Amino acid sequence: MTITAAGTDVRPLAPGQRARLLVADVDGGPPRLVHETTGTALEAPNWSPDGRWLVFNQDGLLLRIAADAEPGRGLGPEVIDTGRITDANNDHVLSPDGRTLYLSAGDGHIHAVPFEGGEPRRVTNPPAPGDGKAHPFRHFLHGISPDGRTLAYVGVEPFGGDEWGYRNIYTLPSAGGPDTRLTDSPAPADGPEFSPDGDWIYFNSELEALVPGHAQIYRMRPDGSGTARLTGDERVNWFPHLSPDGRHLLYLSFPPGTEGHPADREVVLRLIDPDGGEPRDLLTLFGGQGTLNVNSWAPDSHRFAYVDYPLGGAGVRPGA
Repeated sequence: MTITAAGTDVRPLAPGQRARLLVADVDGGPPRLVHETTGTALEAPNWSPDGRWLVFNQDGLLLRIAADAEPGRGLGPEVIDTGRITDANNDHVLSPDGRTLYLSAGDGHIHAVPFEGGEPRRVTNPPAPGDGKAHPFRHFLHGISPDGRTLAYVGVEPFGGDEWGYRNIYTLPSAGGPDTRLTDSPAPADGPEFSPDGDWIYFNSELEALVPGHAQIYRMRPDGSGTARLTGDERVNWFPHLSPDGRHLLYLSFPPGTEGHPADREVVLRLIDPDGGEPRDLLTLFGGQGTLNVNSWAPDSHRFAYVDYPLGGAGVRPGA
């Protein structure tokens, strides 16, 4: 059933710009177009564990579309009923069994909703009065453990007049419970995601950056120990995603000098060994924010979904 609704978190596109949901593969073949929009952007696809659906956000809502869809063939996207939440952002993940969708919303919290739709359940805790934190504390979800019991998120708290002052990595039980802080640094960290075996959390950080914004890919143990850097080049590297078989690490690479993960940049989708090494460029495209914020691997570990945002007749080209 297609649900019609109106969300409140809208990202407008420029005149003549499109947002295209595409599927590519690790062999570097031509991407396949699944869906495209104009007017407002769609962002951040997930691939459902059963392989049937691609989930993305648009206009504060979460939608799903058949993974084998093509423009003009079959049904278009349908809205997933998230109840009172109409300001979902581009940080959302599916439980390993595919039954629950976890999402970050405009209230700064992480919520759980049934994949078939329903009323949300807040997972995260409000900051305790007198805990010494600057308020409000916001949660941006990125990862879920292979057993579905633990979520990994970025905790953001203001500092020195900057609402994004501190960005550190935390975990908490998906059923609700105490938060565990894994990083404690003024260096921004983001994109925490579990490895398929649960032995590591991969993330991007400016931990060793000599200039603002120079994020690289790292990993650490789920207790915060054993932090190691996996990339070390002049580019700005974000959002590491492990394939389900654990063989491939896909990430989003911005041009040197980029700060944060802005929209509308020429970016590269890169593959690297999960233990580090020399990256391989898969695709160069116009995108950034919204392209690859969350894990979008297919269950076959061969394909993945992403979004680009071409202007006019521009599109995607194979990586070098």
